[in-house]
Amino acid sequence: MLIKKLDLEAIESAQHKHPHSILGMHPLREGGVVVRAFLQNAMSCEVIDFTSAPEKRYPMQRLSENGLFEVVIADKNSVFPYRLRLEQYNGEIRQCYDPYSFLPTLSDEDLHLFNEGKHHRAYSKLGSRICEINGVSGVAFAVWAPSARRVSLVGDFNQWDGHYLPMRLMGSSGIWELFVPGLERGMKYKYEIWGAHEELLLKSDPYAIYFEGAPNNASIIWDIEDFDWKDFGWLDHRSRTNWRQEPMSIYEMHLGSWKRKADDGDRPLTYRELAHELIDYLKEMGYTHVELMPVAEHPFSGSWGYQVTGFFAPTHRFGTPQDFMYFVDQLHRHGIGVIVDWVPAHFPKDAFALARFDGTALYEHADPRQGEHQDWGTLIFNYDRHEVRNFLIGSALSWFDRFHIDGIRVDAVASMLYLDYSRTDGNWVPNQYGGRENIGAIDFLRSTNDLIHHYYPGAVTIAEESTAFGRVSHPTSDYGLGFDFKWNMGWMHDVLEFFKKDPVHRKHHHSQLTFGMLYQYSEHFISVFSHDEVVHGKGSMMMKMGSWHMSEKAATLRALYTYMWMWPGKNTLFMGSDFGQSIEWCYDRCLEWHLLQYMDHEGIRRAVRDLNHLYREHRSIAANDYNPDGFQWINSDDWEHSIISFLRIGKHSGETLFIVGNFTPVQRDNYRFGLPHHGTWKEIFNSNASEYGGSNIGNKGAIATEALSWNGRPYSATLTLPPLSTAIFKFEP
Repeated sequence: MLIKKLDLEAIESAQHKHPHSILGMHPLREGGVVVRAFLQNAMSCEVIDFTSAPEKRYPMQRLSENGLFEVVIADKNSVFPYRLRLEQYNGEIRQCYDPYSFLPTLSDEDLHLFNEGKHHRAYSKLGSRICEINGVSGVAFAVWAPSARRVSLVGDFNQWDGHYLPMRLMGSSGIWELFVPGLERGMKYKYEIWGAHEELLLKSDPYAIYFEGAPNNASIIWDIEDFDWKDFGWLDHRSRTNWRQEPMSIYEMHLGSWKRKADDGDRPLTYRELAHELIDYLKEMGYTHVELMPVAEHPFSGSWGYQVTGFFAPTHRFGTPQDFMYFVDQLHRHGIGVIVDWVPAHFPKDAFALARFDGTALYEHADPRQGEHQDWGTLIFNYDRHEVRNFLIGSALSWFDRFHIDGIRVDAVASMLYLDYSRTDGNWVPNQYGGRENIGAIDFLRSTNDLIHHYYPGAVTIAEESTAFGRVSHPTSDYGLGFDFKWNMGWMHDVLEFFKKDPVHRKHHHSQLTFGMLYQYSEHFISVFSHDEVVHGKGSMMMKMGSWHMSEKAATLRALYTYMWMWPGKNTLFMGSDFGQSIEWCYDRCLEWHLLQYMDHEGIRRAVRDLNHLYREHRSIAANDYNPDGFQWINSDDWEHSIISFLRIGKHSGETLFIVGNFTPVQRDNYRFGLPHHGTWKEIFNSNASEYGGSNIGNKGAIATEALSWNGRPYSATLTLPPLSTAIFKFEP
């Protein structure tokens, strides 16, 4: 026996930090080589030199009851390819390659770039990778755990026993690595980590692309290289598209509750089932994009996906990674973009995931004043740590790279930007300049946006940012955060508060309709009514409307949506809201599709459909969404009657739209408005039309101007304004 007693005991007790220095084949100073193997359930073992003809066998000496074997091969002076021939206690005989006979699968450059935070595709090297080394098929594993005393691979293939596949630490990088021959797609695994404080941890793979469900939450070996993408025409079109100058109408949805299979245990639709049903709906409705609430893996469905444990993996709930690829591919082939919600602001405390990953605060801050989120009971990423930034940037890039998505909406940006977000005095740590801004998070967001735009031209990034932080949607070269768009939370809150009021009181809140124009062009805004507005007792969009009868609520909601679609900027609307669902959204219950048999609801759906198509047809209006010259008030001051009017201006007079809203239940006749062009203005949309469930009061399809100045305009016309309505007129030269 050549192995030292201390090494033998360390291997057997799974406490050896450098198992590759003991196990595998090693040349001896005095000549020959020594081979050691630590094998589970093996009664005997031989080393097979399969390069010899005939092949040679070298019986190994059993050194311990737990399966440590050793042999000195005196007739070989250098290492050579070999296999192990095992006879197991159950009588089975098998041959396998030795995991400890392979060189590392990561290069020095990989390690250097990772520790610098500049390995933009670290996800292609860490995690589990099905690959072939020296003609041998297997799986390469790599995980970052710098403070761990030992990391072992455990799974279906070794009865989850951490003694038998300890990993090697790659220098000072903090990365542990192992290539295991013979493992296959579909096998479950985790990392058993002997932590910094001698605690034994069982962790899923932070870089895994597929997981099993709760309660085990194991990572699954998977390969995604076999999918046959057919969306290259879409990707080419996207790379040449500036979405700020194109119509964007976004349908926000939660995959698990859009539709469900009531006849199959009330289960949600799979990715593949969703693809076909959703495409039909989106195309009819005229949406340009779908935005998915988080589809990254998460253990608790009640978090709606916002407490992520698998930052690189589509959730198993609806199928495999290939099924998600199919979903995206099909949407692209029908001209629909895919945006996903991405959550780099925090992560849950689940013991199997990122929290105290190697026994220390690795991904999070150690100081709870920096590392714990007060509102959500979650942990906050340490954005100042290079490897954490690498992890998060890699997560974002991987969704574009692997799954061909078209954009991300970054959740809870405000909580990232401020060190004192939702914290009382004394419970937060100022930055190095004594301020409240999280400089590390700001730098991380800027880097992420720049890299996405660099690698994926035409991709969009959207910020959910609820404060007045400056230049969120401006380029980093212009001192911005680099997002393409920002959700307009202020406009949303103001407008909703106005429409919640009983019509008799709206005149006292008229400024809530107009205030948003004061800051409208400070950012590239998306007007949005999201899932957050229809949960937690806030009521559905329909039931928010400040009228007593359902027909008046429906009319008010149609008027609101028309106002929203004509307001400058792009639009996002949550599922169910586009047909006036009555109840609040619930994550484990299907939308109320049966309501479409009633005109109050079907009329709202038709109105949203026609607004989408109208917006897409008038492309020069969309092109001016962020140009102040593309908007003019006609009359913003008639608070007494809750009437508001404005122009959306295209490239020439024939692309000018006149929008007028009457937000009381009183019909106004012969109401005069000033207009910039003389001639006929065609009524191209009226939210009070009978096809939408309205009374069909209107202006008989058109109005004609007179040479009478009004509202500071050289011409004017009188209109009939239906109650609780918004109408759109187009100038006909």
